[in-house]
Amino acid sequence: MRIGLAANHLHHSHDEAALFRWLRACGPGIRELGMSLHAVGRTYDAIVRDGQLAGYAGLLRYPYGREGGLMKLVAEVVGLPESGRVLDGAIYLMHPVNPSSIFPEAVALKRQCVIHHKPFISTVASACDWVELERIHAGLAPDPNADGFHALEAQTLALIAHDAMKPQMLAYAADHFELLSRFARRVATGTTGLQLNELAWSRGWPANKAWVHRYQSGPMGGDAQIADLVLERRCHRVLFFEDPHVARQHEADIQLLERAVTTVTDDAVCITSPVVARRWAEAANKRAALRPCA
Repeated sequence: MRIGLAANHLHHSHDEAALFRWLRACGPGIRELGMSLHAVGRTYDAIVRDGQLAGYAGLLRYPYGREGGLMKLVAEVVGLPESGRVLDGAIYLMHPVNPSSIFPEAVALKRQCVIHHKPFISTVASACDWVELERIHAGLAPDPNADGFHALEAQTLALIAHDAMKPQMLAYAADHFELLSRFARRVATGTTGLQLNELAWSRGWPANKAWVHRYQSGPMGGDAQIADLVLERRCHRVLFFEDPHVARQHEADIQLLERAVTTVTDDAVCITSPVVARRWAEAANKRAALRPCA
């Protein structure tokens, strides 16, 4: 497995920075999986100085960002098959006050991950959750330290989908209805929430009870309302099925939600692709069977 890796400067500028918190939590899992980390210059340098992956042959150095390192990750997410340089996804730990997170290469990295159905991971929580997901799919025993990510009965889940992605969101909810029903609470923006409630009622959910709490539609501020839940740590996992092919009139609202997620980097998990969401659901079900009391 080949994963692009970058972190904004503030996420590797001191011993307790986000990059190092992730490595402390997931270093053993990275080694178990034999994961290949293709790290942009300063991120690579910081990992070497920190020493947590000392001697690990799977850590590879790319140029500094200013020398095109992040651009090379974008190209390899798309795939350069003639050279065998193809990444399976990208971890980009974004700091909300770092302007490089909105540079063209950063936006393109996320967009190409979404287009090619690969994970784009921007928070510590998402990165930890994803390593555990891959461990479960590899047949490894559940890590007790990851139990908190799977305590669904104590969590709130946000289900958001752009217009072209609403059919995929409904199909996803239908396929994984029992798993999603384990969450203590589900929230959604307007039309998506209406359609999900109708689906739930058709599946036998009590007709006088909403399966999801509906906020405003996205253009009317629903993304901002859910962003506030994330910031208050009252929303723990966001499934955000984005359509990367259309211009979005309420782009600022969407960026606000994404910024909220990165602001509480240790507490919010965000998944932006139906393919990755299905892979998470499969792992969550497998893990629950292996560790039913988690």
